[in-house]
Amino acid sequence: MSFPQASASSSSVSPFADRRVAGRELASMLRKYAGRDDVVVLALPRGGVPVAFEIAEAIDAPLDIFVVRKLGMPGHPEYAMGAIASGGIRVISDDVIRWYGISPAAIDAVAREELAELERREREYRRGRPMTDLRGRTAILVDDGLATGSTMRAAVQAVRALGPARVVVAVPVGAPSTCEEFTDITDETVCARTPEPFSAVGLWYRDFSQTTDDEVRTLLEEHARHVRARSSNHE
Repeated sequence: MSFPQASASSSSVSPFADRRVAGRELASMLRKYAGRDDVVVLALPRGGVPVAFEIAEAIDAPLDIFVVRKLGMPGHPEYAMGAIASGGIRVISDDVIRWYGISPAAIDAVAREELAELERREREYRRGRPMTDLRGRTAILVDDGLATGSTMRAAVQAVRALGPARVVVAVPVGAPSTCEEFTDITDETVCARTPEPFSAVGLWYRDFSQTTDDEVRTLLEEHARHVRARSSNHE
């Protein structure tokens, strides 16, 4: 496991212009994965998609989405008791369930609600395309940053269940302690910048406006066109 990072005080780190600029900087740290047929770039929608688009373009790898929805505790939705993810994966924190005595029925009720949004996003973004087969491949999970890392942590657990050979987490910016924690659950963690103090992901972007569903679809379709064009040129 490795943890490449560019640690610096916050006063010496300037924010990224936007997510795509951040993606290009991050891509430069992932060059060793370029041109390989066993690598898949997985974006966490929505903010991770513009970042992942630039990486997939730079290293000539397939781009897909990996939708993760946190399962919040009943009455305390900000506190995660688990997550559901693309591919029909459900991850539950057994310790939290036992400690708070949460019933299976309560878990199922929250999961049903989040599943509706997950399926909506899958329909919106995939348009009937199946998820990329991850078995035996290197999956690079990408988001626009890591603060507490709870969503990405759930994504790593869920992706592991789909049988990849390696799981890499790559983000443009992250809290130093959070990036450090990920070395225990990934094969490689790449945080391009780890400013201290960190505060929040959005502070490290001049433009941190919400990524829209339309933008997600457009970037996925644009990358797919580029892949088709490159493959036809090689024939």
